[in-house]
Amino acid sequence: MPPLLALSAVAAASRRALLPPIAAAVVARRGFSSPAGSTVDAAISAGESLLAAQQPLPPPLDVRTVTVVGAGQMGVGIAHVAALAADALLEKDVQRGRLSREDKQAAQSRLQALDDLAAAAAAADLVVEAVPEHPALKRELFATLGDAAKPSAVLATNTSSVSVTRIAAAAGRAAAPRVIGMHFMNPVPVMKLVEVIPGLQTSPLTLATTLDVAKRMGKITALSMDYPGFIANRILMPYINEAVYVLQEGIASREDIDTTMRLGTNVPMGPLTLADFIGLDTCLAIMRVLHGQLGDSKYRPAPLLMKYVDAGRLGRKSGEGFYDYRNTATKAA
Repeated sequence: MPPLLALSAVAAASRRALLPPIAAAVVARRGFSSPAGSTVDAAISAGESLLAAQQPLPPPLDVRTVTVVGAGQMGVGIAHVAALAADALLEKDVQRGRLSREDKQAAQSRLQALDDLAAAAAAADLVVEAVPEHPALKRELFATLGDAAKPSAVLATNTSSVSVTRIAAAAGRAAAPRVIGMHFMNPVPVMKLVEVIPGLQTSPLTLATTLDVAKRMGKITALSMDYPGFIANRILMPYINEAVYVLQEGIASREDIDTTMRLGTNVPMGPLTLADFIGLDTCLAIMRVLHGQLGDSKYRPAPLLMKYVDAGRLGRKSGEGFYDYRNTATKAA
């Protein structure tokens, strides 16, 4: 298995054979247009989650096929770690004489990019959604997945802030117990953490299966209740947003802001560099969710952040954000 997953969209002419013990298919997001403007998800789930109830968990489902919906930075990363998990487990089967080298290679060949969402979802034991952080877009997608996926499949959203409970409701009453938040950190192959967020409807079996898959991917999990921003972004995004306010108000330069936080708190990068790495549009979308759902002015997105996004300065992925990445040497933005 190569260290980087090559993506090339191909038509799914027929249902793909399952790849034991775990496989990844990447589905390019097509047919789901971004909503006009930013839709604020106003739903806040009640605190009656599995996490609060501390229910005992049943044995997990045997996940053999994973479909990742979305071929952006997060989708490719999730598919990468799923593929590496498959490779490691297949190699164990080879070493134990349970699988021939030829069969392992044949199984690896089934890893491919698809543009047929329904076919890819129907073949999967676990579907992980990794489309942009727009609440309406995610609900639209899960309405499709609720119908297309097989009745036992776990439907995970990689949302970093949107209500899992409301996403689950969009999937339909029958599918809602199989919906859960599975928030990977960027870059996925490097970062060890996965936030797991049960919604109000999430079943114990869905939670058990999600925790098991994350462990098989080599990740460490943290459980969060379904509240805006969960754990990571409830803390991180206001920190980044406040750094933008400090820059906007002329209190310090971007370099001094980043240097102060990097050296003063012993973090690997300052907040403005981190925002560029995450994507300023993603930061803005999350702040809008926090502000809209929690209603506290402390979550109001910084006007400068909105201005940069309006200008198309989204960070590293666009070549320019708070810093300029278009040349090898970072220039003043």
